[in-house]
Amino acid sequence: MNHNMPGVYVVSDSIGETAEMVVRAAASQFNSGKIEIKRIPYVTDEESIVEIIGQAAEEHAIIAYTLVIEELAQFLRSKAQEASVLAVDLLGPMMEALRLASNVEPKREPGLVRKVDEIYFRRVEAIEFAVRYDDGKDPRGIPLADIVLVGVSRTSKTPLSMYLAHKRIKVANVPLVPEVPPPEELYSVEKGRLMGLTIQPDLLCAIRKERLKALGLMSDANYASPERIAYELEFAHQIMRKLGCPIIDVSNKAVEETASKILEIYYRRLSHV
Repeated sequence: MNHNMPGVYVVSDSIGETAEMVVRAAASQFNSGKIEIKRIPYVTDEESIVEIIGQAAEEHAIIAYTLVIEELAQFLRSKAQEASVLAVDLLGPMMEALRLASNVEPKREPGLVRKVDEIYFRRVEAIEFAVRYDDGKDPRGIPLADIVLVGVSRTSKTPLSMYLAHKRIKVANVPLVPEVPPPEELYSVEKGRLMGLTIQPDLLCAIRKERLKALGLMSDANYASPERIAYELEFAHQIMRKLGCPIIDVSNKAVEETASKILEIYYRRLSHV
């Protein structure tokens, strides 16, 4: 039997994104998961709460709330009870558990959840950016990026872009191929934001052979030949010298190690701005 889902008023003393995500996650367990959510952010006074409860009672809706100020949360609870409106505290029980386990009093400062939300959404945005501007797909990403990576194929450009995205840094990466002129936009990137990646020729040869094997291709293809690799690396170095960017050797380095070197250069630039 397909019952209609009640509407939900999401009431928060911040933006309410976290509460809405919890409500949607719960709703997804009920058939289609379609549910009408009305988010009411920045609720900091009793007057607003009375008004919201009145509307919820009229519409037979339920209330999901994240109110860190205990007096407001208590007021909402008692008024909701009076009006026979179901109200769910999404933050209180967890805060209480942490308080009991740690013997530390919470700050009860509205907006702290918002800061956590912002970090999360910035990370998602940076990951989407890395995907959109991966492998030189669209040179328009170059001026929008925090960091731009250049290098020949298989110098860890994509893994580095994703790793840095998890640190909320927007990265565009551009492959340097002798047959393709590098995008003009590279020449306008300011110092400290553009990084060149290089690798030892024999190591690159081995990595490319493995790559060809994984793709079921012949390992003696031009892509993995020592002559081709030497030619590509020389071409890339010429471009990087022209661009005047630092060159980082990724040979036998973990992604974290290279990323930390990139961030060191990047933050050094910021401290000189």
